[in-house]
Amino acid sequence: MKHSVTKFTSLKVALKELKPFIKDGTHLQSGRPFTLFGGMRSREALANWLICAVLNFEYKAEKYFFTSDPTGADGIVVNSETGATWLTEHVMVPQLRNSRERNKDIVTRVVEAVNSKRDKGGLAYASGKQLVVFLDDCRGEWRPNEVAKQLPQPLYFEDVWVAGLQIADAGEYCYGITQLVSAYENAPTWTLNINRGFEAWSIHRIQ
Repeated sequence: MKHSVTKFTSLKVALKELKPFIKDGTHLQSGRPFTLFGGMRSREALANWLICAVLNFEYKAEKYFFTSDPTGADGIVVNSETGATWLTEHVMVPQLRNSRERNKDIVTRVVEAVNSKRDKGGLAYASGKQLVVFLDDCRGEWRPNEVAKQLPQPLYFEDVWVAGLQIADAGEYCYGITQLVSAYENAPTWTLNINRGFEAWSIHRIQ
């Protein structure tokens, strides 16, 4: 049975629509879900957009986009050439809220977030899905290879992505994106810079 989904006509259009939410960090943390996108939150839409952008960069083709998910997950990443789809589940690592959390480094907090989603429903819940961690805490050094080594086994999820703001300066925004589960020794990591006008972006692969 086919389901009706909502999508943007392009990643450029999506970025323009996401602009006010990117500029308003509070909405990314706790803003209301988008009814037209099946309850997807602004931070989930942004993270899905970032993943599609880096995949298009890697494959040198504009073939990845995201849609709403009528089955209840947090969005679907779609390969327009093959028709392959990835269901996504999202979790946020929030900004520090108390002294107990201040004693944890960012690696520990990301691993704890992954474990919380994995333990939510086990294999039945996670199987076939991509887990996306939205990192709202940019404190400390990001060590993706160390996080990858500490992921629980079995993971149940197909893959784990981490995306978060690194710096905002003079109206431009720089995000970091990492794919933690891969065949590479170094977890693939990119930076994505959104220009001041929100009509273009540039991507650099770090490792």
